[in-house]
Amino acid sequence: MANQVTDGNFESEVLKCELPVLVDFWAPWCGPCRAMGPIIDELANELTGQVKVCKMNVDENSASPSRFGIRAIPTLILFKNGEVLDQTTGAVSKSSIKDMIAKKV
Repeated sequence: MANQVTDGNFESEVLKCELPVLVDFWAPWCGPCRAMGPIIDELANELTGQVKVCKMNVDENSASPSRFGIRAIPTLILFKNGEVLDQTTGAVSKSSIKDMIAKKV
């Protein structure tokens, strides 16, 4: 399962994490977000120890999505050492996400 992050712990859980971190910015009312949920959880299990996978509910947390210019959901952002390495918006395939990670990490 993906870790749930909030505005309160975003810096410690994502920006200061030693591993690369993939964050799924989502909302419960978003159909494509719900469709991506199982894929994000599968990636969290498959990439354990290589990449930390997190989810952030944009309805409950507004500061972090605003800080990173999230205008549409789902948006996936790959962070490493506090920096944005890559991002994608919209429902994408599991293989596309894995390719994005493989190219940057």
